[in-house]
Amino acid sequence: MLGRLRQRQEWQFFAALTKADRALGAFWWAVLVLRAVLPALFAIATGVVVSEVQHHHSAALGVTVAGITFVALQVLAPLHQALSQNLGSRVSAWLFDRLTAACVAPAGIAHLEDPTLTEALTVAREFDAGMTGPPMRLNVEFIATGLLDVMSGVASAIILFAYRWWAPLPLLIGWGSTHWLLRESSVWRDRNTDEVRAAQRVADYDYRLAVDPPAAKELRLFGLVGWTVDRFTERRRRLFDLQYRATRLRERSVLLCLFIVAVANAAVLVPLAYDATHGTLTLGRLVVFAQGAVGASLIAFGGLNWALDGAAAPVVAVLKLEQAMAPIGALTAGTRSAAGLPARDIRLHDLRFAYPHAPAQVLDGVDLEIPAGSSLAVVGVNGAGKTTLAKLLCRLYDPTGGTIEVDGTDLRELDVEQWRRQVAVVFQDFIRFELSLRDNVAPPSSTAPRAGDDDIRAALAAAGAEHLADLDTPLAKGYPGGTDLSGGQWQRVALARALCAVRNGARLVLLDEPTAQLDVRGEAAIFERLLAETRDVTTILVSHRFSTVRRADRICVLEHGRVVELGTHEELMHLSGRYRTMFDLQARRFQATQDEEGRLYDVLT
Repeated sequence: MLGRLRQRQEWQFFAALTKADRALGAFWWAVLVLRAVLPALFAIATGVVVSEVQHHHSAALGVTVAGITFVALQVLAPLHQALSQNLGSRVSAWLFDRLTAACVAPAGIAHLEDPTLTEALTVAREFDAGMTGPPMRLNVEFIATGLLDVMSGVASAIILFAYRWWAPLPLLIGWGSTHWLLRESSVWRDRNTDEVRAAQRVADYDYRLAVDPPAAKELRLFGLVGWTVDRFTERRRRLFDLQYRATRLRERSVLLCLFIVAVANAAVLVPLAYDATHGTLTLGRLVVFAQGAVGASLIAFGGLNWALDGAAAPVVAVLKLEQAMAPIGALTAGTRSAAGLPARDIRLHDLRFAYPHAPAQVLDGVDLEIPAGSSLAVVGVNGAGKTTLAKLLCRLYDPTGGTIEVDGTDLRELDVEQWRRQVAVVFQDFIRFELSLRDNVAPPSSTAPRAGDDDIRAALAAAGAEHLADLDTPLAKGYPGGTDLSGGQWQRVALARALCAVRNGARLVLLDEPTAQLDVRGEAAIFERLLAETRDVTTILVSHRFSTVRRADRICVLEHGRVVELGTHEELMHLSGRYRTMFDLQARRFQATQDEEGRLYDVLT
């Protein structure tokens, strides 16, 4: 029984209040209980005053208690509001801390790409943005108000024990049933259906199109401003319609509630009236009990269920992610040293891989040998598995079949952190740190020594980025002295990051479309420098540009998750297979031999 209770999302939410800040949470509960008891105390004090006046006695004590109670009610309300908002902010911070730890703790990244966790991750990541519901600081305030009403109603009803032992029971049951009936009729629950969540996601996407900088240029260029606003308005209206229908009071439930409440109140108020008219109940006691009966109505309806559902959802999501992410993102824990590897070769034996819950394998039996110190280019159509291969070599995932061997040792047997220190990588979606140029090229790492400024400058020069900015310049305009970079300039910074890692001891360089945002001439110059800088290490290049690809020692063609061709540029051209077909198709796009200023292009031949 207790175990099932602890599994309920309401229990998990209230437990989070205390875990987020034990002292503040205890103070919040104490003030809440005090506020809930004060209305009942005020009712009793009022009855005492009436009774004393009726009997011509001094009402000083009753008036004093009533006055203090009244003032306390006025003072505690804003205090509790401030406490609620502060506690809500602490809960938000606690949840974000737990979510951050859960996301970064696993050695792999499968947990961040698992479709079964997408919904929970979205709720946990965006709950405080105010798009899917009120921020947590307001949620806690709403819950405080809802709890205060319920607890005040219960306290008021308890007064009636002094009238008849059974008197509080019909009121508690009657007014309490409104919560159960409305919840069972899905007035609150239906706000969180799949249809409502889908409408919310679409409306949020349209909103982001309108307000986020990346889309601003094309919205204006293609005349999509009006379309975006109309689409957002339409989807938002659809969302509101769904939410309105979900929260309408169901006619049958309302009628049943009215009947139950009417019977419950009649069961108490009729005897009270009878006793008062027949002189068996004094005026003072009648005032107290009547206020108690009326005060019990605070239990009814309210938004407590809705507020609890909204506030508990991110707590439940974070706790779910904590439990689910660790095993999904876990990798085989290797212990062997990876220092200086690869020194001989990297071998892929029948390598297979499928993403979690995906219907097909991305890699389906890849066999490949890459001699240490050589360069290999990997080409293929989109979806052939090129980037997946890079992820496996970085040990962001473990293979689902086959092996990757480094100098004869299964990659899974190597220490993960040590191996990653041997790898320098530039992904297509490389990170752009809002930090200084120095920290972008040589990020402060807890697992590797920091590169010196001489190595950083040399890496920038090799990437053609030596004149971008001073090393201390923040690469974001939101900071004093900061600057913005173009896409091509950022790509050079990312390349410099990889080259700096090579200077810092990395032995394997993985380049996934490393020059996609550079022009052909810039790409050719950069790749020549890359080859020069990485001539003593193993380089694997993924690219669609054959002017770059052909400079590699060997070229691997991936298709349907398999190696279908392997050889030098000349060998594959002579073979007249898939590589030759792709090369010729791209070559037709580069027929001109010089630009408008007379400079020669690097033409594919």
